[in-house]
Amino acid sequence: MSTTLEVRDLRVRYGDGTEALHGISFAVEPGQRVALIGPNGAGKTSLMLAIMRGLDFTGSIVVDGIASSRGSADELRSRCGMMFQEADDQLFMPTLLDDVAFGPLNQGLDAHAAQHAAEDAIRTVGLAGLESRSAHHLSGGQKRCAALATILSMRVKLLLLDEPGANLDFRSRKRLLELLDGRTEAMLLATHDLDLVQRLCTRAILLDAGQIAADGPVEQILGDRSLLAAHGLA
Repeated sequence: MSTTLEVRDLRVRYGDGTEALHGISFAVEPGQRVALIGPNGAGKTSLMLAIMRGLDFTGSIVVDGIASSRGSADELRSRCGMMFQEADDQLFMPTLLDDVAFGPLNQGLDAHAAQHAAEDAIRTVGLAGLESRSAHHLSGGQKRCAALATILSMRVKLLLLDEPGANLDFRSRKRLLELLDGRTEAMLLATHDLDLVQRLCTRAILLDAGQIAADGPVEQILGDRSLLAAHGLA
């Protein structure tokens, strides 16, 4: 069985000289759900953006057997999908259906197949009947579900989820958790919500100051109060 994600000696440096990631390495197996935890500024979002080739980096990233490079960017992005921290960052088309069909169309599906994939994803996240509505007219919880639908419609191998439960009411958070718990794709989930981590993930990677401070089973990492306290999580 091939590895879904392999990261080796990954380094990300911003234009101002700030080094966001300091040579981190890890792998994610098919279907594995891995939490990325750590304080603000730890490098969690930078890691996800690097995987999506949204940031320049040094080191190696391989997604579902595709080595990340400028030439392979489109093929790599067809294997993974990112749910951004702010849903408005990925909802930009005139209607919900257009937003959710955008990914499948860019994967090469014809218009009919892309619409079918989009309608199926919209139904999966509980937004059936809202296909012609603009994302601007959706509630906060509906926008989060719509953002998830934009990556589920692409049938990817890896879900990159940046604070998926942020700012959701109880009902919306419960529905999102149930949706994610029913997925079979590998997941990399960046969050401060440790209850969400316990409910969804089997493994946790603790990032701090751009380095991996700990990597192990969720119960082991979250059960180490001194470790969490040392990194501002308890």
